[in-house]
This record gives sequence, C-alpha cells and structure tokens, in this order.
Amino acid sequence: MGENSSAPTVLESKKTIISKDLSPDSISKLNGFLKSMGVFNLTFPSQYDTKDSFSELTRGFLKVQHIHRGKISCIVSVKPPIMNFYGSLHGGAIGAVAARVATGCARTIVGKDKELFLGELSISYLSGAPRNAEVIVNASVIRSGRNLTVVALDFRVKDSEKLSYIAHATFYHMPVASL
Repeated sequence: MGENSSAPTVLESKKTIISKDLSPDSISKLNGFLKSMGVFNLTFPSQYDTKDSFSELTRGFLKVQHIHRGKISCIVSVKPPIMNFYGSLHGGAIGAVAARVATGCARTIVGKDKELFLGELSISYLSGAPRNAEVIVNASVIRSGRNLTVVALDFRVKDSEKLSYIAHATFYHMPVASL
C-alpha cells in the first residue's frame, strides 16, 4: 500500500489503524473510493472552520415563509454548497435545517424562560431533492407539555409536492419541572 501513489492518504496516516485481515487490494479499493468522494481534498474557508458552521452555512439557503403558533413553513434552495456527491441535498444540510426549523417551531409554544435541549432528532430520507430545487419545510408542534416538546417536519419538493424527507425532534425543557 502506498507504493503506487506518491501522495500520502488518510489510510496511510500513522494514526490510522488498519486491520491485518484486510487485503492490500481491499485497502486500495477503499482508498480509491474515498478519493473519488473527495475525502482527501477537504479544505474549508476559514469562516466555516468554527463551531456549528454547517448550520450557519445552511441558514443562507433557508427562507422563512410563515410563522404561526406551533407551525413554521420555510423554503430551502438546493445549491452546490449544501449538495452531496450524488447531486441532491446533503444529509447534513437536512439535519441542520431540521434542527434549526424545529427549534424555531418549538419556540413559538415554549416560553423564553425555558431553555430547550434537543434530545432526539430522527430523519427519514425518502427521496433526494435535486439541484436548484426549492424544498418546502413544514414544521408543527405535535405535543408540548411541562417537560418536553415534540415537533414533526416534512420536506417536500416545491414543484412536484413530492415528499423527500420527514423528521421528528424531541426537545427537553430545562430546568426540568418538579414532580
């Protein structure tokens, strides 16, 4: 491994542990796959080398349409910075948008005196949202009590109304109410 390429790769790092059970051919194929996915060409502008930068990046592609008590509707524009290798909306962008919109939706119900802690976020990827598509994100509070709030989200391609992703977010209220 490494004899055929002149540039070191992540797999050749001194910190990387490679199982002795893997053949050199398997390692070479994995290395080729990772290179084709752009893993070894990761350079980020300095403004995105900060905590929660992906959320900040996705926020630039997110526009709020409607805000009502317990409901929020937004539009996400699918552009190259938030797309994956396959030409659709990146899963990390979907997660960042879901977390941000769900938090905003929960805030329409939960008072400012309570801090929200995102305890669970589940996302189902049903179909991809293609390049330049606009995706409508609808969020609704489906349950809100003294200790937690649950928000459901659906992501639909605007032109076709095709359901692409669904998500559920559970927020815990801090401090926890006394029982």
